[in-house]
Amino acid sequence: MRQSLATFAPADAPSVPLHAISADGLATWLDQQPERVRTWLNATGFSAAAGETLCVPDVAGEVSMAVFGLGGAKARARRRMALGAARKKLPRGSYHLAGGFDVEELPEQALGWLLAGYSFDRFRHRSADELPLAMLKAPAGIDAGRVSILAAAEWLTRDLINTPASQMGPEELETTLLALAEEFGAHVSVTYGDDLLQENFPLIHAVGRASDRIPRLLDLRWGDSGPRITLVGKGVCFDTGGLDIKPAASMGLMKKDMGGAATVMGLAMMIMALGWKVRLRLLIPAVENAISGSAMRPGDVLTARNGLTVEVNNTDAEGRLVLADALALACEESPDALICMATLTGAARVALGPDLPPFYTDDEDLALALSDGAAVEADPLWRMPFHAPYESLIEPGIADLDNAPGGGMAGSITAALFLRRFVTPGTRFAHFDIYGWQPKDEPGRPKGGQGQAARAVLWALPEVLGPGIEGGA
Repeated sequence: MRQSLATFAPADAPSVPLHAISADGLATWLDQQPERVRTWLNATGFSAAAGETLCVPDVAGEVSMAVFGLGGAKARARRRMALGAARKKLPRGSYHLAGGFDVEELPEQALGWLLAGYSFDRFRHRSADELPLAMLKAPAGIDAGRVSILAAAEWLTRDLINTPASQMGPEELETTLLALAEEFGAHVSVTYGDDLLQENFPLIHAVGRASDRIPRLLDLRWGDSGPRITLVGKGVCFDTGGLDIKPAASMGLMKKDMGGAATVMGLAMMIMALGWKVRLRLLIPAVENAISGSAMRPGDVLTARNGLTVEVNNTDAEGRLVLADALALACEESPDALICMATLTGAARVALGPDLPPFYTDDEDLALALSDGAAVEADPLWRMPFHAPYESLIEPGIADLDNAPGGGMAGSITAALFLRRFVTPGTRFAHFDIYGWQPKDEPGRPKGGQGQAARAVLWALPEVLGPGIEGGA
């Protein structure tokens, strides 16, 4: 029942027309309607305000049409996936869009509708009557299969982030990845516990060794031809801060600290489901940053996989450590594109807020493609610089690198510069400092776990690697 809400209504199902109407176009639209429709909407005070939704009865009292307000020009400019707001306000049944959007807007609006059907119900008992069952037929002119794949992948990402850490540790993250691999015929290898030291992943081991939940590196491979695309996601399944323990207010959302891993898993699902002609690799260092006698200490100096030494000046800056080993591994086979996603810094939120993730890249073609993809896919991003003068901030003096420069400034940039030290120069690389959480309900984006940047990356990669990588679902 639940997963069916991430798909479109059958094309042959009886359906009710759903009219999307702007506030400035309401009068013209009403002039074209039968008198009973005009009378009903005038009597109910329908003004086509943003998100306003109303059903219009026929002479027998049955729903003959539904109307949905888009608001004025200012409201439309501020709202993406506006149609998602209608889904939970409409009664059960099937609907079809009967105007209101330009053709190029339809994929975004259809995706917003599907994403609005999401709710995290794992621990909540709900009857069938409580489920939102309004369904939409795929609008003509869209790639309904692609939109459905994007929705299903986002549902996966949201489920992973929303699941409490007690039920989503490194082992459960591995189990989910194994299920995804089985679905698409991918292969997964895993390096566990002390084997991380034997296989030269010392930073991943150092972060995860204090927990009784065994740290691991998850390595998925799919596809045997085409460009190499490697995705790396931060999989810190809970972050206490380590010995530099977080205050309670900062620890409350730390189940989402594996949001980077959840997002790249969703992105990998999109690529595999769409049948791209690529050699896909997905690397997830899955750990819990806990506190015990074996925890790494402030002031410890660690040697990373690529030989660089790192002074640990804050055990709460652990995400960049586990990513460092994974990025170094990724570069050993020279990928054609390397994408890193992580819920990495509070500084990114201070600079850009929860809804606008920064990304970092030295590749101008990739930067342009990501900016274009963010607009096309309604997946906003903002480019930030690898600012060379700040390199000295991540060099502590007694080691090659400092994982947590003091001073409190440029925290997202210095974290990105740190990660770049583990990427082979010349690699087409982009790092995304995402939040992974929606603070309040918005159309298509209910409060809770949230994928960010995946759709923009999906759009951008064929632009830089060539459209030939795109296959048929």
